[in-house]
Amino acid sequence: MSTPLPHIPTLETERLILRAPRMGDALAWDDFMTSQRSEFVGGPNAGLHVSWRAFAHVAGQWMLRGYGSFIFATKDDPDTPLGLTGPWHPLNWPERELGWTVWSEAGEGKGYAFEAATRARRYAYEDLGWDTAVSYVDDRNTRSIALAERMGCVLDPQAQAPVTDKDETVLVFRHPAPEAVL
Repeated sequence: MSTPLPHIPTLETERLILRAPRMGDALAWDDFMTSQRSEFVGGPNAGLHVSWRAFAHVAGQWMLRGYGSFIFATKDDPDTPLGLTGPWHPLNWPERELGWTVWSEAGEGKGYAFEAATRARRYAYEDLGWDTAVSYVDDRNTRSIALAERMGCVLDPQAQAPVTDKDETVLVFRHPAPEAVL
């Protein structure tokens, strides 16, 4: 029995397009995952053989869960990925997460991550019917903490954080309820 391929929507914001992961994004992902920028999401790793598996995990969420993360890029250059955002729920995650990464300096300092993550949250609430979401953030990741707070998230000390392979403290930020942001 085969698993049918899901429909992966393309979402838009004023400046961005949020689209399905493509094979052509794998090398940009590898550049990110082998750089220090990936330190809070499992990197820097040992190269393409490791980053490829992680990228396939990202893409595979769509088939296995029916939802997943989007690649975000500018409308002017939709083939050049700036980062990733959206619903994320590995088997060992206690709750469904809205995550984000910014892959290169080209995506920094312009509000792209906020714009993309806000649109992905709307997708999770409106299209997937989620009634809550969290974002798991390493306590040293000041940029992601600032983004979570800008999105209206608050620390939820009662929520369970995922167990990770590294010795790190993971903060759980709770997103505002759908009725507060839609």
